[in-house]
Amino acid sequence: MIRVLIAEDQSLVLGALATLLGLEEDIEVVATAADGQVAMNELARAGSVDLVLTDIEMPNMTGLELAETVRQEFPDTRVAIVTTFGRAGYLRRALEAGVRGYLLKDTPAEQLADAVRRIARGERVIAPELALSAWDGRNPLTERQQQVLRLAGDGMATRAIGEKLHLAEGTVRNYLSEAISELQAANRIDAYRLARQQGWM
Repeated sequence: MIRVLIAEDQSLVLGALATLLGLEEDIEVVATAADGQVAMNELARAGSVDLVLTDIEMPNMTGLELAETVRQEFPDTRVAIVTTFGRAGYLRRALEAGVRGYLLKDTPAEQLADAVRRIARGERVIAPELALSAWDGRNPLTERQQQVLRLAGDGMATRAIGEKLHLAEGTVRNYLSEAISELQAANRIDAYRLARQQGWM
């Protein structure tokens, strides 16, 4: 029996995934969670889980953060992403986080169940329409540029960003300027939007 935990913040999608997989004779949905943090708590309670099926965008802890945490704390548990984000940037970040599967939410039910079986056996399963673009999504931003741009996108002023990250205000401006230049954006908000669109943050 393949023991699966599903993490998804949209309750209708969560219910549908749990119901579909629950119909399979060899798959048992042992727990569900509305975000990554709850998923980690459920993993600790559930004991042995073969596969975590998660979305990318969730509150408290994203699917990518969840994947990295699972890899560190539950190395025998595999992680697969099921998402609407079919972008190369997201896919690359997922693979770097150790994800074993990356599927789109419009995947037919029988293909989803088959993917769960293959991933549980140790295979890597990526939606065919995304496989060729897996390594085209190179992130042009450094980790520090991403941090600064993320805070700017949240509406924080340059001085506040500097205080939060323990950086001089001029250094923050430099990071923002570099990010804007790298993305050929009009301003910091445009740069944040573009980076989010491409799945680089």
